[in-house]
Formats: sequence, C-alpha cells, structure tokens
Amino acid sequence: MNDVPDPEVPEKARRRTYTAKYKADVLAEYEACDRAGKGALLRREGLYSSLISSWRDQREAGALQALGKSSGPAPADPAVRESERLRKENQRLAAELEKAKAVIEVQGKLSALLEQFSTGSSTNDEKR
Repeated sequence: MNDVPDPEVPEKARRRTYTAKYKADVLAEYEACDRAGKGALLRREGLYSSLISSWRDQREAGALQALGKSSGPAPADPAVRESERLRKENQRLAAELEKAKAVIEVQGKLSALLEQFSTGSSTNDEKR
C-alpha cells in the first residue's frame, strides 16, 4: 500500500565503488548490446557512458586484473622473508662496524697525541 519512496535525502552522499568483476561483466554485456540495449543497460545499472569508457581504458591497461587482486602486500615466501631479515641485519651490523672503526681511529690518534705530549713534556723537563 505504501509504495511512495522516502523523499528524504541522505545527509552525506556516498560514492559508489565497483569491483573488477562487476566492471568486466558490465563491459562484456555492454559490448554485446546494440545501441538501444546499451542505453537500457546504462539506465538499469545507473551508470554513465563515461564510466564505460574509463573502464575500457582500465581493461586495456590491465588495471582490472590488478584491481581484482587482494590488496596489501603479497604473502612472502619464508625464504624471501629470511633473506630480507638477514639483509637488514647485515646493513645494521655494517653501520655498527663503521662506527667502531671510526672510534678506533680516533682512539689511535688520541693515543698518539697524548704520547707526543708526554714525550714532549719529558723532554721539556729534561731541558730545564
């Protein structure tokens, strides 16, 4: 009895999102239709012809296949994860080694300088 749609407009509009499968299905159906069928399909699905054009471009670029894949990084092979962990550890240890070399070099120079002062002061004491 109450077939009247609700006249209220939602407070915030939400963008429609389309899955890669939906896009591929609609493109296949759209391309199989004649001119009148294409318009009917667009009206039925609530789409614009510009969407069809951009979806076609995405398909040609291979983006629809990429969109169909799960998001996030691909699950890594345990050997790849271990290799990555070892590479990072190697970088960390190499950085520590460089710091240690620099400290040893500074200590050597300081030791030589202190030795010069001590020998210099002992020769100065002998000259007096």
